Amino acid sequence: MDKENKIYFVGAGPGNPELITLKGKRLLESADVIVYAGSLVNPVVLEFARKDAELYDSAKMTLEEISKVLIDSYKAGKRIVRLASGDPSIFGAVDEMGDVLKEEEILFEVVPGVSSFSAAAASLQRELTVPNLVQTVILTRAEGRTAMPPKEKLEDLAKHECTIAIFLSAVLAQSVQEKLLTAYPPETPIAIVYKASWPDEKIFQGQLRELAEIMRREKITMTALILVGKFLTAHGHKSKLYDETFSHAFRRAKATP
Repeated sequence: MDKENKIYFVGAGPGNPELITLKGKRLLESADVIVYAGSLVNPVVLEFARKDAELYDSAKMTLEEISKVLIDSYKAGKRIVRLASGDPSIFGAVDEMGDVLKEEEILFEVVPGVSSFSAAAASLQRELTVPNLVQTVILTRAEGRTAMPPKEKLEDLAKHECTIAIFLSAVLAQSVQEKLLTAYPPETPIAIVYKASWPDEKIFQGQLRELAEIMRREKITMTALILVGKFLTAHGHKSKLYDETFSHAFRRAKATP
């Protein structure tokens, strides 16, 4: 166990309670106070918590209210977990909460988690990076009430034609489709993974030109990840790592006859 009194930002994983890390589970089991993202975290994960732990659903709270619970609990000597969905480093609001804690000279630690983009790729049984086809993955979101930086508009990112994972954008599917079509061909493969790794996970695949229609037909407006790129239909692309004619630090290439 850690000897220092800290606040822990823990990634809960994408939904399946078995996809939380061992460290995250241990911290949940020992926490006196848990502030969790109720709109995104599978409530089953909270079954790891003690029966007497104080639970706060941050979906109903402002930053100031969350910060007050964290600070007051810390000053009372309690063990605290801020439970984020997926991995805290991706759309996890760690920076803004961390700034408040630093001002109070409160120590905190971030415990990574499995992101929904990893869980979605696992469910699809696909590799996001494919040798000789795509070697770059962009994690982003569509522009809604939260503005995007000037060089990070979807239409600009689409010019790379690499793998793109689009978070928090299900309700903006029509706009996403229109912006991506400025660069991607209409037949570009897409996958929509609803509630990746949850018991009620659903997967829909098609082409980019069908994205908005699939979303409308299936009535998906939230808790879905949009994946775009040729990786979804790639076949026959082999890496050099296991090629018998390729040498590296751990294996010599076999001589050709």
